[in-house]
Amino acid sequence: AMRLVMSSVLSAFLGELPGSFLFFGVFLPVTLLLLLLIAYFRIKLIEVNEELSQASDRQHNRKDGSSLSRRRKRKQM
Repeated sequence: AMRLVMSSVLSAFLGELPGSFLFFGVFLPVTLLLLLLIAYFRIKLIEVNEELSQASDRQHNRKDGSSLSRRRKRKQM
């Protein structure tokens, strides 16, 4: 019985709403918000990927540099 009441209230509410309000007031803002969130997180993901690749490059350079300095010390001895 409760479900029937809810559906009748919903259908009456949607019947009173103009279609333009439904489109411009509900559908369009929600769509734009979702697109904005997708763009924002895509930018953040690209930034994090760049930071991670730079960090791994630094680690590789440090390892190479330390092994080079060890080799030089060995040659000097």
